[in-house]
Amino acid sequence: MPRDAVFPVLICLAAWLCIDLLEGQRDTARSERDAALVEAIGMREAARISGEMLAERDAIDLQRTQELNHERAENDALRLDVAAGRKRLRVNATCSAPATPAASAGGVADANTPELTADARQDYFTLRDQLALSRQMILGLQDHVRRVCLR
Repeated sequence: MPRDAVFPVLICLAAWLCIDLLEGQRDTARSERDAALVEAIGMREAARISGEMLAERDAIDLQRTQELNHERAENDALRLDVAAGRKRLRVNATCSAPATPAASAGGVADANTPELTADARQDYFTLRDQLALSRQMILGLQDHVRRVCLR
């Protein structure tokens, strides 16, 4: 009779060990699932923040590009006005006294208003374009730091 009682006890012990093993696997699977859910939530949040940062960057780029195009259009209009004679580029300068007495016969009063030469005019407009570009680049970088990086 003791032999007949040992067999059901062994079966119960084996079943208990299997159930314990399955519970351990279930608990491990649950913890892995929970960790994956937390990671997925973090990745969604990171993707949302990245999307917002990209949208902000694009908005800054659009704004600065529009301002740069406006400044360049104003510069081109001024260039055309100067070329057509509607406007003049004046230089804040003084005229020095003529070196020879014969040249002084006309006097300084007869001198024209100081103005840039054609070559210097072209350089002036090139510098204005470069200044506008540099200004918009600096303002864009400052906006990027304030509105994107320091968030």
